[in-house]
Amino acid sequence: MKKPIVLLLLGAMVLTACGTPEAAPATDGTVAWSKCTDLLGPDAKPITPGPGVECGKIQVPLDHAKPGGEKIDLALIRVKATGDRLGSLVFNFGGPGASGVDTLAQAAAAFTKLGSRYDLVSFDPRGVDRSSGVTCGDGLGRFLAAGTDTDQDKLAKEVSAACERDSGKILPYVGTLNAAKDLDLLRTALGDKQLNYFGFSYGTHLGAVYATHFPKNVGRFVLDGALDPTATLGERAVTQATGFEHAFQAFAKDCVAQSCELGADPAAVERTVDDLMESLKTKPIKVGDRELTYGLGQLAIITPLYAKQTWPMLEQAVAAARKGNATVLLALADSYTGRRADGTYTTMMTSLMAINCMDNAERPTAAESAKINERVRKIFPILSSDQSTGVCAHWPVPGDDTAKRVDATGSGPIVVVGGKGDPATPYEWATKLTDQLKTGVLVTYEGEGHGAYLTGNACVMRTVEAYVLDGKLPAKGTTCAA
Repeated sequence: MKKPIVLLLLGAMVLTACGTPEAAPATDGTVAWSKCTDLLGPDAKPITPGPGVECGKIQVPLDHAKPGGEKIDLALIRVKATGDRLGSLVFNFGGPGASGVDTLAQAAAAFTKLGSRYDLVSFDPRGVDRSSGVTCGDGLGRFLAAGTDTDQDKLAKEVSAACERDSGKILPYVGTLNAAKDLDLLRTALGDKQLNYFGFSYGTHLGAVYATHFPKNVGRFVLDGALDPTATLGERAVTQATGFEHAFQAFAKDCVAQSCELGADPAAVERTVDDLMESLKTKPIKVGDRELTYGLGQLAIITPLYAKQTWPMLEQAVAAARKGNATVLLALADSYTGRRADGTYTTMMTSLMAINCMDNAERPTAAESAKINERVRKIFPILSSDQSTGVCAHWPVPGDDTAKRVDATGSGPIVVVGGKGDPATPYEWATKLTDQLKTGVLVTYEGEGHGAYLTGNACVMRTVEAYVLDGKLPAKGTTCAA
């Protein structure tokens, strides 16, 4: 699931057969760092970076098979270490499609302790925002807002064609495998012998693919909110529907315990939200010169389910919408899609489509999509859709399943963190990724929310920081209570 989770929330030492990696030696590298001048927040207003924040870029081959050919720029950001520097710690905050440059600029304070010993570094992966970001004309808003009575398949075709027209040069070269190769060039440019890396959500997939192709270059790796790269589109949809259903039930129980406006018991809360969603199919709610449609309503409901801290926002937003005020729900949908206050969009959704379609050879037919959707509808109707296929079915570039193969044999130990209550990347994916890596060490978080480190859970933070800062690998079976 694409949400850049950092913006939702502003151990004993053992040795494995691979050993505990040494910290990368600190060198200056070759990046020309300078003042950041074009950072924007979600409202399209400039971000004022804090002290020690610098931006830069490196050039990478458009086609890694032709290293001497055409180059593209990757946009970078770093927050300089405040203490005795061990090296760089590179972040990917998820998506795929989230801007690492903007996210780290806004969320660096969440990693203050890690920043005491590391330069905190992030980047816009190829095809994202400042790094040849994928753009697809002006039809994205119509596609995202499409209701069930709209020909979504037609809109999907139009968006795909617009992506080819506007970004045809980059489309064949986005994807996780190429991004992993870029990561190794970034490691070299930063002057680090090994890559120290913290990946959230989709960032766990990128980290796993990097470790598969560059196992000897793996330093201290943490993968939080893990994806199972082997899951088919259908399996992914069903597993996530189950995860969000569990999260919604947990929200409903908590809401009732807090004197919920939406119902006297969890079943009543669920009926209230279902009734609101059903009404949007035929009667969208006006918000100024816009409308909260069924499609946007779906995104608005699931967005606060990513973190327990935002559950009260969901209650308040639904209660207001029942009275005709959908301002907050529409704002939640906009935060998910990357829509700015001026009506323009970041490349978050179009980059997501491009990377996902490139990483998967599946091109489901209308009949196959209908079967998947029916399974989702039975589990969590709010995530179901009446569209006949999807963007990938019409994508102008063939997909490739190479990034589904993960095996980091030969790497140092990789810490995988999985949450029992994670809706977007359910716990079972963390166990599967740990097994596939061969060098993975699983840390279990028993609380709610997408990603564990940013919940502020003291045990998770202590375990991760002990590994990243001191090389203390979590003991097998490490579990952190909520």
